[in-house]
Amino acid sequence: MIRFLLSLLIIYPSFLWAQDAEIFKPDSIRRTIEARQISTSLRLDGHLSEAEWQSSTASPSFTQIEPFQGKKPTQHTEVKALYNRQYLYFAIFSRDSLGKKALRATDFKRDFNSRQHDFAGLVFDGFNDKRNAMALITNPYGVQRDLLSFDDLFYDIDWDGLWRVRTSRSDSGWVAEIAIPWSTLRYPKTTSTVQDWGFNVFRSRRLTNEQSSLSPYPRSFSAMRMEYAGILKNLQPPPPKPNIRVQPYLLASYDHYRNFDPSIKPKDTNYKLGGELKWAINPNAVLDLTANTDFAQADADRQVNNVTRFSVFFPERRQFFLENASLFGAGVGPNDDLSGGNMRVQPFFSRRIGLDDSGNPIPIDFGGRFVYRSLKRNYGALLMRQRGVGDTPATHFFVGRFSENFGKQNRIGGLFTLKNRPDGTNMTSTIDGFFRLSESHSLNTMLVHSTTTSTRQQGFAGFAQYFYTTNQYKIWWTQSIVTKDFNPELGFVSRTDVIGTTPGIFFYNRGKWLPFKKLIRAFEPGLMTELYHQASTGKLIERQININPIWLNFQSGGFFGYLINPTFQRLTEPFQPLGVEIGLGDYHYVRHQIYIGTDQSKILNFNADYNWGSYFDGKLNSLDAKLQFAPLPHLSITGRFNRNHFDKVGENQTTTNVDLYSVEGRFALNPRLQLIGFYQKNSENTSQNYNIRLSWEYQPLSYIYVVFNHRGFDTLSHLKRTEDHVIAKISYLNQF
Repeated sequence: MIRFLLSLLIIYPSFLWAQDAEIFKPDSIRRTIEARQISTSLRLDGHLSEAEWQSSTASPSFTQIEPFQGKKPTQHTEVKALYNRQYLYFAIFSRDSLGKKALRATDFKRDFNSRQHDFAGLVFDGFNDKRNAMALITNPYGVQRDLLSFDDLFYDIDWDGLWRVRTSRSDSGWVAEIAIPWSTLRYPKTTSTVQDWGFNVFRSRRLTNEQSSLSPYPRSFSAMRMEYAGILKNLQPPPPKPNIRVQPYLLASYDHYRNFDPSIKPKDTNYKLGGELKWAINPNAVLDLTANTDFAQADADRQVNNVTRFSVFFPERRQFFLENASLFGAGVGPNDDLSGGNMRVQPFFSRRIGLDDSGNPIPIDFGGRFVYRSLKRNYGALLMRQRGVGDTPATHFFVGRFSENFGKQNRIGGLFTLKNRPDGTNMTSTIDGFFRLSESHSLNTMLVHSTTTSTRQQGFAGFAQYFYTTNQYKIWWTQSIVTKDFNPELGFVSRTDVIGTTPGIFFYNRGKWLPFKKLIRAFEPGLMTELYHQASTGKLIERQININPIWLNFQSGGFFGYLINPTFQRLTEPFQPLGVEIGLGDYHYVRHQIYIGTDQSKILNFNADYNWGSYFDGKLNSLDAKLQFAPLPHLSITGRFNRNHFDKVGENQTTTNVDLYSVEGRFALNPRLQLIGFYQKNSENTSQNYNIRLSWEYQPLSYIYVVFNHRGFDTLSHLKRTEDHVIAKISYLNQF
């Protein structure tokens, strides 16, 4: 198999160079949209009946990005821009020859999955630095998705901006009418009365999996790559002024515990008052303050059954920490397409604040964050106080960040974290850099030192990650090291005492020689190598050669892939995946894996990951399958089944099944009023968890929540413990 793949590595380039979709440089003549000033206010209804829209000029024609880069789109898109003293308005008419019958949307979730929806989006670069981008995206039903991007590399995906949108659907396509308060946007204070901003508009027609944009960019990048952006001309925004957003909340909760420690009240009722304040001091600087912080509205974590030697990484879900996460989020980790390697090193991980190791909340008394961003430099600081609870004393956290931009798209920076408790202090000091060597070449580096005063231990971690990305292939090499005593108590690391070497390559092949062109869009084989040596001894402790001879992307958006993974593991300490005890020693085994997925935008869609083969000294078959039924955007039900079948594995030659079931439903009257719930059952510890959440956005970013959460599991003494929580919360946002 390895010889076969190597032969493919030699043969494929001859096909790849013949393809028409090379990486191109930004056009010297930029596409433009001219905004027109009006003196009236528009009624936002998605119908564009006002005379102001009728007399405004439409945008130039779009260019296709996917699947045929540079070609004319099959469906026409028109964009218009107006503004007054309060708002910047946009009208996007996404024409469609099949009308509203062609539209795809599976739910009303804010920050929806872009693979499941038609959508259109606006991207702004108000400072014209070609690095920072703000994206506002909507689907045909007015569901919002927004994010901040830096260098098209770091993203604040869960940032929520204050803006409004209404849509309409007809036999001609769909229309989005958008109103953006000037205070939501970021732009400089200048002596000139007229400003031109970097700007782009992009659209995805999910039925044919086609993407297009006002200003073209290579398909291996995204619309947030602002050096390829066009221009939004003739803007006369009001001078940016300090604006303040205040969001107080009132919360009532009822807690019921059964078979817990006697120190925990079996029943308890609480009331909380708190809130947050956001002060945009100037276009570059923002101060956030929070008191008696609460995250009852945050989506609950799902259980994961992990059979690898890597720690599970749960993403941050709390809004306060999600904003400006890209500034503080220096580190390395696997990308969404699995490139880069599995090793993850982050000197700062916000889930270390206000959550215990099991994900249970710990009260936060107060905190603040200051962020400054400009063309030349970025810096920020985060200070939080966590309340003392039980045996955990009050804890103070501090994070400081600085980075300097230089050259076209390069930066170098530092990050410092501090966690202080009465019994000691943990600190990390970081130096990092990112270098955009060309449109295709990039290098990301970091060095981290940790020290703990209570144990006097010091440790070190570092990495260098190189990427070469074109429309034909992606090549990477990640070199990392984490010493045995590295301990970032305010960060995250997959494993310690390890040297990781993870090179790899993906081919993106769309040659005309591909069979079944109406079915298959791309053939993308690859090779991902994972080598890990023990840092303290230099001995090889893990080797995976992930050979991916087949990966097919279908025209519909579905996929099929096959991998074979020859693996070597040297266990220097006992390993217990899902309670199965595996002893010390050297193990050689081979695993096989199949990925399959249908078009995720269809009413009924399915994807699965099935892997099988030998596993240490036995066998393991694993299935992770998900089925979604979404007959209309107002209703979405998803079922998921995960099974790990161990066959004569470990010291006890264990044969067992460990199953994890889950069901999730989302019922929405509209994008602002939704009922969401999920249920999970895990056979490993007979745990049963469910969460039901009613959310009403009664005005933009002001919410009423009612949350019910249940958790039950068996202890080691086979005692059934349960906890139930009922929470009602109302928040009110006022921006002035």
